[in-house]
Amino acid sequence: MSDTSAPQTTFETRLQAVARDVAAMLGELLDEKPLPGEIARPARLVAAMRHGALNGGKRLRPFLTVETARLFGVEGRGVLRAACAVELVHCYSLVHDDLPAMDDDDLRRGQPTVHRAFDEATAILAGDSLLTLAFDVMADEATHPDPCVRAALVVGLARASGLGGMAGGQMFDLAAEASAEPHRVEDIIRLQAMKTGALLRFAVEAGAIIAGASTEQTMQLVAYGRALGAAFQVADDILDAESNEEALGKKVGKDADRNKATLINAIGLEAAKARRDDLAAEAQQALAGFGEGAYILAQAARFTAARRN
Repeated sequence: MSDTSAPQTTFETRLQAVARDVAAMLGELLDEKPLPGEIARPARLVAAMRHGALNGGKRLRPFLTVETARLFGVEGRGVLRAACAVELVHCYSLVHDDLPAMDDDDLRRGQPTVHRAFDEATAILAGDSLLTLAFDVMADEATHPDPCVRAALVVGLARASGLGGMAGGQMFDLAAEASAEPHRVEDIIRLQAMKTGALLRFAVEAGAIIAGASTEQTMQLVAYGRALGAAFQVADDILDAESNEEALGKKVGKDADRNKATLINAIGLEAAKARRDDLAAEAQQALAGFGEGAYILAQAARFTAARRN
């Protein structure tokens, strides 16, 4: 009998363990007690932020940060804080993406979206506050004692999440949705690299930065993160086309209904699946120089391609 199930169990165990650690730390960070320099934390706003950040999820982005740092033997609360900062940005983006002015979703992970559970104005403020808190966490000395490391983390997070990254990608996405012209493959790839891929790539890079990886090692890991992020978005588009609301915990079939710029719409479902698998293989190949130590990260690439929710 083959023993191939054992490493997969290790991956699943690690993913679940990091998710538990991240949830616990996010709970600490989203406490009602104000920090030094703050005046008060409104209870309703804290509740909305907790609703948007503590409602489950696989926590893949913080997992990538933790496991990349762990590749170099670096672990602890500082790494977990950096990972949580990345996750806070991701949670903010989901809160805002669900708003009526964006994707207008009622469900997220099987629960009412923040603007449905609270109200639209509170959801906007909750997203703003999650984003701001992410930079508070990343810039704090508790994340890393070296101010140069913290500065590199803050700059990297800002560029992955802002104008030239996730927010810019969302703008391209909205423009594509309103366009009457056919979506070009190269434009879709750029859009997805920004909207989804940039933060996933930085999640890996953050682990390398906080662990003190060399320039060459960081470049290899960034290549891994870039391919992984691209594979993740294609897989997400495929799930929207093939899965159901019960499995995903949100409405499906929206991409085709709303003229979304996806590779499925541009090149077809089977070609999109082939690209997803090629990207996952590319991500794994980028780890070749790290040997067996990168097994968990390689498994993350396989998981990304094979996921069902």
